[in-house]
Amino acid sequence: MQFGIDRLLAEPELRRELEGKRVALVAHPASVTADLTHSLDALIAAGINVTSAFGPQHGLKGDKQDNMVETEDELDPQYGIPVFSLYGEVRRPSGQMMSSADVFLFDLQDLGCRIYTFVTTLLYLLEEAAKSGKSVWVLDRPNPAGRPVEGTLLVPGQESFVGAALMPMRHGLTMGEMGHWFIQHFGLDLDYRVVEMKGWEPDGPGHGWPDSRIWINPSPNAANVNMARAYAGTVMIEGATLSEGRGTTRPLEVLFGAPDIDAKAVLAEMHRLAPDWMAGCAIRECWFSPTFHKHAGTLCNALMIHAEGNFYDHAAFRPWRLQALAFKAIRRLYPDYPIWRDFPYEYEFERLAIDVINGGPALREWVDDPAADPDDLDALASADEAAWIANVREHLLYF
Repeated sequence: MQFGIDRLLAEPELRRELEGKRVALVAHPASVTADLTHSLDALIAAGINVTSAFGPQHGLKGDKQDNMVETEDELDPQYGIPVFSLYGEVRRPSGQMMSSADVFLFDLQDLGCRIYTFVTTLLYLLEEAAKSGKSVWVLDRPNPAGRPVEGTLLVPGQESFVGAALMPMRHGLTMGEMGHWFIQHFGLDLDYRVVEMKGWEPDGPGHGWPDSRIWINPSPNAANVNMARAYAGTVMIEGATLSEGRGTTRPLEVLFGAPDIDAKAVLAEMHRLAPDWMAGCAIRECWFSPTFHKHAGTLCNALMIHAEGNFYDHAAFRPWRLQALAFKAIRRLYPDYPIWRDFPYEYEFERLAIDVINGGPALREWVDDPAADPDDLDALASADEAAWIANVREHLLYF
């Protein structure tokens, strides 16, 4: 199969449309061709006039470890072109940045999750391109989480850098498809095109991530496909005092880690509350001592998710519900435990981090309500999921 970047390089008629144009590339470490050449090097070697590059959160080099660690603008030492940061002084491209090119090639590998900020970066680029009369091409890449949709829709007024629009946590789209939805939803007027993948089967072998391509971290903690599958659930731990495994070799692949919680007891309570929410994966008790971040240097008891190998059932695995269930089990067993972390998540100073992450307070309120049971959250999420699936159906490019 071919990703968008591979098609652009292989098909002269596509490259011909860029002749005489100044071209910008939005990229990160996973922006590579089938032979693992970085897209910036490959485009310049192909004779395309790349006049600037842009790096999203974690930087063009992908060297920034944590959230809210900013990247500075710089000059590329090899090509002498400006490399603008979209996670530094600005999140939205400035007029000066937009003036650096005529066509913007967006080549970011996404995880298929609303909170993963590359989707917001795409929206901001589309909005600024519409204002300045620029063209945007998405060089499409797979959604490694595949087509399944899960989670409540972001509540109007709860938008943030980790919540671009009224979408669920696990949105089921590629970036190319999402761009079409953004343009329709926000009424944008710009020259937009998707260089579609060839041969990508969302429900084929790999269930979203093709077996023929190796995984490269699009951000420092996105280490493998298991993480990409679990992320729409485990990312919620960023809004909790519990460890999400940062400071270990398998971050964001655990339901929690903590020095003062009995993981076996939590697992048993999860089975008691909603065993069907635990389908599609294996859950294993483990221990770790993070080298940095939450609970650094402290032995933590944890539950690890294995949405991989023979344990994985693509249709049954529901990471958002699974993570919600872990929170609920902890709250049932430890009623006074301070689960929710109070800090300025992604520069949002007024709302609790867990509410910013979920695009509203519904999940936190469900966890904290002793009378609320799994059916209550399932009814809320199921209605939103069905609405989203119907909303985006016309924008699907791959079947």
